[in-house]
Amino acid sequence: MSEEATLDQQSSEPEPEAKAGVMTKAELVDEVARVVQLTKKQAETIVNIVFDSIVDSLRAGQKIELRGFGSFRLRSRKSRTGRNPKTGEKVEVPSKKIPYFKPGKELKELINKVMEEVVGAGGE
Repeated sequence: MSEEATLDQQSSEPEPEAKAGVMTKAELVDEVARVVQLTKKQAETIVNIVFDSIVDSLRAGQKIELRGFGSFRLRSRKSRTGRNPKTGEKVEVPSKKIPYFKPGKELKELINKVMEEVVGAGGE
């Protein structure tokens, strides 16, 4: 079974009571536990390992590529002069690295497919 089919099948399952537009880490752990039939503690360990691995790889300067999902990488921001919003005083903002996620083609297609179905169903 391909990753795309797996993502597509999971997206068609009814979602448990979720807040509109937000999925918390706890809800992600619950979903992993439910789908894979693990305890919440085991699912939490898996989710933490995935997150920690992504952070560790980014800290090491590596790019993370998850085929069919997207990629994580670091972007460099140059130092600049900003303004304190309270006082209007000029402040030097140092250069820094920012994590960046770029969605993959398959993820974009799946999301747009779902959005088209929602819009199409609402118009009938």
